[in-house]
Amino acid sequence: MSNPKLNKEEKEILKDFEAGEFKSVLTARRRKMLRATAEETFKKDKRINIRISSRDLESLQRRALEEGIPYQTLVSSVLHKYVSGGFRDLMANKTSQRTQKSRR
Repeated sequence: MSNPKLNKEEKEILKDFEAGEFKSVLTARRRKMLRATAEETFKKDKRINIRISSRDLESLQRRALEEGIPYQTLVSSVLHKYVSGGFRDLMANKTSQRTQKSRR
């Protein structure tokens, strides 16, 4: 196997890993909880219909193609990240800041 350039610490970690010196500390209870969370996260049990501009749809499809995933999956992922706090609405923050400044 061809290894990328690794520093001394990374080489040591790789050597230990390949020697089987790492042990999982994941308990059966934690594994069960993580599995249930993952299943719930990826369960797609609702359908929505939205209207967007042709330009936005083409951009989504192009970005999805670059990522190697269907564009519906990309849209679902972006929405999930937004509602779970992974993305922030920058325009909402700017509006909030302007409102606060105008009150001073």
